[in-house]
Amino acid sequence: MTNFPTIRIRIRRKLYRLIFTGLMAMMMSLIISSALLLVKVGYVDGFFAELMHSWGLAFMFAWPSAYICAYLIQEHVLSRIEFY
Repeated sequence: MTNFPTIRIRIRRKLYRLIFTGLMAMMMSLIISSALLLVKVGYVDGFFAELMHSWGLAFMFAWPSAYICAYLIQEHVLSRIEFY
């Protein structure tokens, strides 16, 4: 069996929250857009074109809201909980 090399990227720690919320918002907006589109119209011709349009629109709202919510939760809620 062939072992593939692991790719690692070095990025500054202060960009962690931005990258994490961006990836989380991207995946969640895709899943929710897909589910809502399937429920609303089903799998029809032009499904993927409509999905890309609705996903782009959903992502524009998802990323800033996820970034703000992650900041508020980490700074104001999780900072008051003592984990062991």
